[in-house]
Amino acid sequence: SLPPAVLAGAKASVEYLMVSDIERQRQRRNVRHFKYRLEKAGMPFLNGDSHIVPLIVGDATCCKAITDILLNQYNIYVQPINYPTVPIGTERLRLTATAAHSLADVDHLCDVLERLWMENHVHQYARA
Repeated sequence: SLPPAVLAGAKASVEYLMVSDIERQRQRRNVRHFKYRLEKAGMPFLNGDSHIVPLIVGDATCCKAITDILLNQYNIYVQPINYPTVPIGTERLRLTATAAHSLADVDHLCDVLERLWMENHVHQYARA
């Protein structure tokens, strides 16, 4: 079982989030801004109602290479989604903007993704 202090902290967090809308508003703002930046850059993402934004890469090796670069060179962790989770040819990055991110964080990720996309010709693999 968990220590009482951890449980009390979790309970206080849930109670706070039940009455606060600040975090939900911030998350929605960040997701809107993130999708706007990706769309403006012409990057192929699946645009839906979710805060999860799949960026289609279309090649497993390239998808893994991008996530390695993001982590090793920029200290940004992004989950690659490859076969068998998705069909071959639809490999993607699983991106999420949260309330914990600032707009500067979102812009930084978008700037890095745009640079990687163009420098490494990721777009040659992408299938929208």
